[in-house]
Amino acid sequence: MRNVLSNHRADLSTIAAWAMYSRGLEPDFPDSVINQLSHMPEPAKETDESIRDLTALPWCSIDNDDSLDLDQLTAIESLSNGTVRAYVAVADVDSMVKKGSPIDEHARLNTTSVYTSARVFPMLPIQLCTDLTSLNQDEKRLAVVTVMVFNELGVLVESNHFRAVVQNKAKLAYDAVSAWMEGEIDLPEPARKIAGMDVQLRMQDTLAQKLKLLRRSLGSLEFETFQPHAVFENNKIIGIRQQPHNRARQLIEELMIATNVCTARFLAAQGIPSLRRVVRSPERWLRIMEVAYRYGTSLPYEPNGEALQAFLAQQHKQDPLRFPDLSLVVIKLMGSGEYVVEYARGPSIGHFGLAVQDYMHSTAPNRRYPDLITLRLLKSALTGEQSPYSIPELEALAAHCTAQEDAAKKVERQLRKSEAALLLHDRVGEAFEGIVTGSGEHGTWVRIFTPPVEGRLKNSSPATRVGQKVRVKLLSTSVERGFVDFVIAN
Repeated sequence: MRNVLSNHRADLSTIAAWAMYSRGLEPDFPDSVINQLSHMPEPAKETDESIRDLTALPWCSIDNDDSLDLDQLTAIESLSNGTVRAYVAVADVDSMVKKGSPIDEHARLNTTSVYTSARVFPMLPIQLCTDLTSLNQDEKRLAVVTVMVFNELGVLVESNHFRAVVQNKAKLAYDAVSAWMEGEIDLPEPARKIAGMDVQLRMQDTLAQKLKLLRRSLGSLEFETFQPHAVFENNKIIGIRQQPHNRARQLIEELMIATNVCTARFLAAQGIPSLRRVVRSPERWLRIMEVAYRYGTSLPYEPNGEALQAFLAQQHKQDPLRFPDLSLVVIKLMGSGEYVVEYARGPSIGHFGLAVQDYMHSTAPNRRYPDLITLRLLKSALTGEQSPYSIPELEALAAHCTAQEDAAKKVERQLRKSEAALLLHDRVGEAFEGIVTGSGEHGTWVRIFTPPVEGRLKNSSPATRVGQKVRVKLLSTSVERGFVDFVIAN
């Protein structure tokens, strides 16, 4: 590695590629994929009479500032007595990426895009996921549309699915839309150009807030996790900032959750086994009870999402500084999500964290392979064709997608640690204010506030406790290994 890492982005990219290989993920596309891609000059077009023309709807996309792989569009219209009809269009990636093709086989291997600040490792080639299968502004694209009717309370009344041609009228970004919603800035320029887009966004936001309140009443859990993101200038890392969870993100999350629920129920009603996304009822509930008890709260003896959410909301209000660390503890005790095969009319495991019983991933087929599987299942159901996947194949894919998702998350975590080590590389010996975030057999951990970086505390004493504010001195860093070590400052 070059002396003092002169090109931060390039060196972090090298570390990321190595981390991909070491976790069983392929960072680059093989020649077979490049060859297939060379025969794809334009987006897919189909003349099936069942494909509706919905290009006139005021569709918009809301995503990260730098996102180019646009998977979904949203639109909404008012009906009578406070009822609304919401539309969610999902890119028909399957129209270009056929099952068993070289591109599909590579996507099936990795199962997900991997996002690091220095380099994104897309599940699909850039030419596809950011162009030919992306729902780009002003471009007509094939999609599968979910239409949902909600009453004035936000309760789902009916839903429907069909194929359509759609056209994104405004490419928008989370932070700008949220700032406008909060009255901090004017309506973003792409939205200003479309008559009525401001009303569209307000209506979608109003619906999303109703959906959020309904799920909260059922025990959905709201966490705040530590998600630092590196900031670059001329390929040099200049800072790390937390990614805010704002109102526009909530808007999209709620509409996507509703779409995933409707899709899961539709496939079940058609008698089609499918790939569900589940978070089981916590087996370590007693440990969660112990955590809550340390904060003065008694939880029921049986897993109860409503009681747990009430405890989390109380702690978030009382101690926002330490809430991300409490969130992480509870998330680890709950257990991670996984993919499973669920059969029509069989028992449903559900998603404990979201407080929904029927749930799957269906809205990001450019980025996640389970969503592409669901897209194919949905299209076969709409046409009455045989399912493209056998039950044994789905079961194998469920286990594989779960494992590869875990590997991808480990790569992303490893790179966040390397980014932190790189940013602090020249600040060894400096003192920082922080908070103890964890303590166990593997050591004691501390998170400093500025920049938001976590590292190991080397000289902790038995009196050091989680949640304690401390002043620490940076002892050493290792960019390659992602190590940041602190000691208590004198």
